[in-house]
Amino acid sequence: MFSHVMVGADDIDRARIFYDALFQAMGGKPGFTDDRGRLIYMHNGGLFLVTKPINGQAATCANGGTIGFSMATPAEADAWHAAGVAAGGTTCEDPPGIRESGFGPLYLAYLRDPSGNKLCAMHRAG
Repeated sequence: MFSHVMVGADDIDRARIFYDALFQAMGGKPGFTDDRGRLIYMHNGGLFLVTKPINGQAATCANGGTIGFSMATPAEADAWHAAGVAAGGTTCEDPPGIRESGFGPLYLAYLRDPSGNKLCAMHRAG
C-alpha cells in the first residue's frame, strides 16, 4: 500500500547512528545518503528515508503518529528496541510485550528516535 515512509531530522548524522542500529538489528543494511542529503534505508521491499525539512524549518514529529516496523519474532523486536535505546532513542509507551487487540495478540515495542518520531516494532503473535 505504501511506496515509502519519510521522517524529518535536523541532525542527519545523529539519525544515521540511530537508524543504522535499528535496521541492522532487524537484519537490514546501514543507510546511504543520496545527492540531496537524504538518508535512505531499503529492507524487505520497503523504503524508509530521513531528511532535513525542505522548507528550512526545524523538523517536528507527528503528534499522534506512529511508524510501524514488521518483525519476524518477538526476539527481533526486543533486539530492535535495545539497539534503538543504545543508539540514542528513548523508550515510550509500555515496555515491550504482548498486547491484546482486535487483530489478535501483538508483540509491540515502542521507541522515539532522537528527533522525537514515534516508532513501533510489531510481531503478530497469533
